[in-house]
Amino acid sequence: MKILSYLQIGNNMKVLIITQARVGSTRLPKKVLKKINGETLLEVHINRILKSKYKLVIATTNQEDDDLIVEVAKKLNVDFYRGSVNDVLDRFYQTAKKYNPERVVRLTSDCPLIDPDLIEEVVNKAIKEDLDYCSNTLVEAFPDGQDIEVFKFTALSSAWENAKLNSEREHVTPFMKKNSSFLGGKIFKSDNYSCNKNYNKVRLTVDEISDFEVIEYLVRKLGFDATWKEYADEYMTSGISHLNNNIIRNEGYKKSLETDIS
Repeated sequence: MKILSYLQIGNNMKVLIITQARVGSTRLPKKVLKKINGETLLEVHINRILKSKYKLVIATTNQEDDDLIVEVAKKLNVDFYRGSVNDVLDRFYQTAKKYNPERVVRLTSDCPLIDPDLIEEVVNKAIKEDLDYCSNTLVEAFPDGQDIEVFKFTALSSAWENAKLNSEREHVTPFMKKNSSFLGGKIFKSDNYSCNKNYNKVRLTVDEISDFEVIEYLVRKLGFDATWKEYADEYMTSGISHLNNNIIRNEGYKKSLETDIS
């Protein structure tokens, strides 16, 4: 059992994890409610996050179908907020505002095998370097499905006030990324959390039924509590990569760019 110092406890209370979750999905409806060994993917996702030391809130929608998400949240005694379906940036902002954090961690519930230690590593870098925005996705070397973004609440507020494009509202952080110092912007001090090996071709996220089959295999092989690297190495050596390695990374964001009106 970890014994935290007073300073650590104070810092932990200032970091809020928000994961977005909803039932609706065009490619794989109700994907987060599909079960492996009796647990929904959403439960797997939440239980792994809860192994980190930060407060977790689920940001879902006000759609009736998402009563099912709320049921899971209540079952696991996790806070939730219900907001806009399409303006996910507003949903995140309204969720965070209730808790007045210094920093927000953005996760998505279609990443059931998110690694709690990796979350803490990205948060620690963001705090140590006093970054407005820090992520392990500015350079895509981690597996798809281990995406972690950490940003100051002030950066979230700025994005909420200034982001106008559909893609910026639907995907929460594009405004921060575009204006990040790492990519040549001038508004947000930022950096990438680097991986010492390129796992870019590993898919540990769930968008299609083939993705679910991969996660199902990995959980049955390694259990619910393996590290991201153990899952990734198994993916690469077991021969299952052919099931889903033809799926485009960040396809949803790329589609939403087509709806932008500048």
